[in-house]
Amino acid sequence: MESYPLIHKIGDFDAVILANGDFPQTEMPLDLLSRAPFVCACDGAVNHYPQADAIVGDGDSVPENLRNRLIQIDEQEDNDLTKATRYCLSNGMRRIIYLGTTGQREDHTLGNISLMVRYRQEMGAEPLLASDYGWFVVAESESEFASFKGQQVSIFNMTCNALSSEGLLWQAYPYRQWWQGTLNEAAGDSFMLKGDGLYLVYRTYQAKETALK
Repeated sequence: MESYPLIHKIGDFDAVILANGDFPQTEMPLDLLSRAPFVCACDGAVNHYPQADAIVGDGDSVPENLRNRLIQIDEQEDNDLTKATRYCLSNGMRRIIYLGTTGQREDHTLGNISLMVRYRQEMGAEPLLASDYGWFVVAESESEFASFKGQQVSIFNMTCNALSSEGLLWQAYPYRQWWQGTLNEAAGDSFMLKGDGLYLVYRTYQAKETALK
């Protein structure tokens, strides 16, 4: 069984990978960035965060004065997010928080979110993707999640043929389309998911207002 804490209670993690989407604007992701023991920027993202410890990509968008921190990888098989992930993993950093992965082009946003499953399943990473509104984790089998009453929860089935829940307003099932697992809600301070494969879980930082009344 795995247990995922509320994001503001996250303690040790190894690195933040900062992508070149929308730079974080709210307290939660900015706090994670400020506490990161190591920040790896994806190419042009370093223009938003020049103090990054390393920069991974082809270097086209990196200012000359920062190129001493560039790890140049020219191959085009994978995107910069995956190259940065490989770099962190090769240096022993497995517990990775991803920021700046959403916003701007919608196809990039969807691709970045779905890559979290690949990073866990194929590369052995422990990824957490945070935006200005909430965060995604990848889970499998039986997993318990910290929550709070009214927290908005969405579940995206990736490989499960069986999927059930405890502690949500609406029972989970093995969704065949992504929209089917959206817009659920936590009933209390934790919920449980039981599946026979992998799934993505999204939780919001704030409760739904009507749930607080």
